[in-house]
Amino acid sequence: MLLLRGREVLLVRRTLDPFAGKWSIPAGFVNAFEDPQAAALRECREETGLTVEIDELFDLLAGREHSRGADIFLVYRAHVLSGTLAAADDADQIGWFPLDELPPLAFETTQRVLAKARAFIP
Repeated sequence: MLLLRGREVLLVRRTLDPFAGKWSIPAGFVNAFEDPQAAALRECREETGLTVEIDELFDLLAGREHSRGADIFLVYRAHVLSGTLAAADDADQIGWFPLDELPPLAFETTQRVLAKARAFIP
């Protein structure tokens, strides 16, 4: 889920391998028979404590980065409706970061999405 606040992006720090200790956008897997948008909303709530509303499909990426990874990566842009920001599930830290001052990122897909976000936001 791509959550932007001006030129800042919300990132979570991973607790699981691969890339434990590195940062990514809130994300996860779609369960069997689950709508992809519903999965994105659920994963965002589980990792961040926030309820969000999807604005648009921001990007679709393909290609597996690691053996447990997904082959298709849907990235929705959303805005916060409610909730209290708190790292949970498979994230141990959470924070807003300037798009030009990012912490060590976990995945190439995250890097690609954030590069697109930098170009998207004036």
